[in-house]
Amino acid sequence: MNSKIVDLLGIEYPIFQGGMAWIADADLAGAVSRAGGLGLIGGGNAPKEVVQEQIRKIKATTDKPFGVNIMLLSPFVEDIVDLVIEEGVKVVTTGAGNPSKYMSRFKEANIKVIPVVPSVALALRMEKIGADAVVVEGMEAGGHIGKLTTMTLVPQIVDAVNIPVIAAGGIADGRGMAAAFMLGAEAVQVGTRFVVAKESNAHQNYKNKIIKARDIDTVVTSQHFGHPVRALKNKLTREFDKQEKAALKEENPDLEVFEELGRGALRLAVVDGDMDNGSVMAGQSAGLVKKEETASEIIQSLYSECHEVIAKEAKRWANI
Repeated sequence: MNSKIVDLLGIEYPIFQGGMAWIADADLAGAVSRAGGLGLIGGGNAPKEVVQEQIRKIKATTDKPFGVNIMLLSPFVEDIVDLVIEEGVKVVTTGAGNPSKYMSRFKEANIKVIPVVPSVALALRMEKIGADAVVVEGMEAGGHIGKLTTMTLVPQIVDAVNIPVIAAGGIADGRGMAAAFMLGAEAVQVGTRFVVAKESNAHQNYKNKIIKARDIDTVVTSQHFGHPVRALKNKLTREFDKQEKAALKEENPDLEVFEELGRGALRLAVVDGDMDNGSVMAGQSAGLVKKEETASEIIQSLYSECHEVIAKEAKRWANI
């Protein structure tokens, strides 16, 4: 496919797998990369030795391009930056912060830097400091989110910057992929559908909850306190809602309660399979995810359906 991102990164398909903490490990990322997409290892809050193990594991399974997602608020961020340079990682995506502090080092190491952005202003800032592309993530996405939708945000950022745009948030099939291209994106990033990939090590309970999800089954917690997170409804999200309603009535609410509720909750869901007390992060696209497939099957399905949709619409418009 003719895409600036395909040429820039040397991948076969303009499809990124989201760098999801606790989920995006070497097994999943390696499978995506071998299938022609860009697999991403999710650094999250993991220490250097854990991320290093994943990088070396993926190197042992493929020579295809892969990347590492660096969470800039991680207590180990300095170590992870050192690590990706030491290990010769060629692509880095960043989230939860501004990577300008590390940009010169990334560039010296010939690393392609692709920040995740939730607004036009931040996209412009990232272009100015030398980002090679940006992942534009709408609030339909799972996990930590911004306030704008993919449909409205992507075209505004496409108009504002000259670097390639990767659309993310709410994309789980070829129709969404085709729509992203119509909005001006050069590639898409998919998270929720890859959570249920056969190569994903997420707990089976987590996968099953996504597969069974309906269109209305996600909710955003901490909309007024802390950082908003989209997850599937469960006991934990109801407790967040209860505490938030109580805090809104107080003049000086104790915000530590939200930190306590969220601490370790993602691991509880992904590793332990606790669907009541864990944070089952998933995007609004969960309602489109119906079964487990291999990463290769997911990529082929996305690409072929996207091609069919675009060809069908081109034919339809040609006849008008």
